[in-house]
Amino acid sequence: MKHALDLHGKPLPVVRTPRAEDGAAIWELVRACKPLDENSMYCNLIQCDHFRETCVVAELGRTIAGWVSAYVLPDDPATLFVWQVAVSPNARGRGLGSLMLNGLLQRDACADIARIQTTITADNDASWSLFRRFANRRGVRLDAKAYYTQALHFRDRHETEHMVTINLKESMEKAA
Repeated sequence: MKHALDLHGKPLPVVRTPRAEDGAAIWELVRACKPLDENSMYCNLIQCDHFRETCVVAELGRTIAGWVSAYVLPDDPATLFVWQVAVSPNARGRGLGSLMLNGLLQRDACADIARIQTTITADNDASWSLFRRFANRRGVRLDAKAYYTQALHFRDRHETEHMVTINLKESMEKAA
């Protein structure tokens, strides 16, 4: 099967729902995307299977080049928590992160989502840039505050994670 190519002869990304068989490739992708925390291969397999409706894979050709793991908060069905965004080092700069997040929000499983949340360490410039761009393109604010702290939650073994909240309803209210 031939894949569509861009103007430079590179394959166009295909965004799709993950399958359990993708778990190992996703695990390898996350390992190649420092500073992301590595989960077990089994965790990635479970995400691809049990949480497939709120996770996304981006393929370039036949290679998995992007991954978003997310889930709807059990006690707040209007909030989508984005656990990880991984883009292969050789696929960066092509907008895969934004493409995957936008594709995810178009799914039926996300029809009632009013806000996106994620946590980001202060030094993760790529994640800050992705989520700021995502909020800016919607004309909404990105709010952030220290959430899981280095001393209290991580026993000084991990940097503080800042809770980032993007209220998607804000853009809908502005348009109305």
